Amino acid sequence: MAKAARKKKAPATARRKEKPIALHPLIDKGVLAKAKPSFAGGTLRCRCATEPVSVEVKGQTAHNHACGCSKCWKPPGALFSIVAVTPRANVSVSANGHKLSVVDANAPIQRHGCSECGTHMFGRIENTRHAFYGLDFVHTELSREKGWTPPAFAAFVSSVIETGTDPAKMPAIRARLRKLGLPPYDCLSPPLMDALSTHAAKLSGVIRS
Repeated sequence: MAKAARKKKAPATARRKEKPIALHPLIDKGVLAKAKPSFAGGTLRCRCATEPVSVEVKGQTAHNHACGCSKCWKPPGALFSIVAVTPRANVSVSANGHKLSVVDANAPIQRHGCSECGTHMFGRIENTRHAFYGLDFVHTELSREKGWTPPAFAAFVSSVIETGTDPAKMPAIRARLRKLGLPPYDCLSPPLMDALSTHAAKLSGVIRS
């Protein structure tokens, strides 16, 4: 009877030892990083062992978040990317720019990636009528400097299904994001969605600029 009782307890023990769902190395242990006041920026480097592409980003970033879309660059094994925005004028290629090419010319965000290692260095919107024109999308995890804005929410969460995630895992993924302090959205955060709608309303004339 004692052996039988131990066997019955085994599944519960296994559940307690089950590892949390891995989302991205920067957030899996909790969002511990903090933004540094008056942060000066830093250098993003691709993952090439030699002659990496280098991109300078001046100043602080904004709207850093976990993104589940199938277009954003993710490190190996990550379900989400970690991406932020910064003014286009603050981004400049400082080394080995000849290795950069646009990943998908038809996408609204022109993601410039290294042709050797595949790392996306920055995403740029060329459509002057787009609400986010003038902002570049960057992955600050590619920087050695500390003090960037940490991720504050998760966007396009359901899109991880498009990259092969079992739909049955979505409740657990959303629960994990909430536990990490990253409210999950299946689009962008409310302030960013408001910005998109306001821009569209101004273009259509519903709201006067």
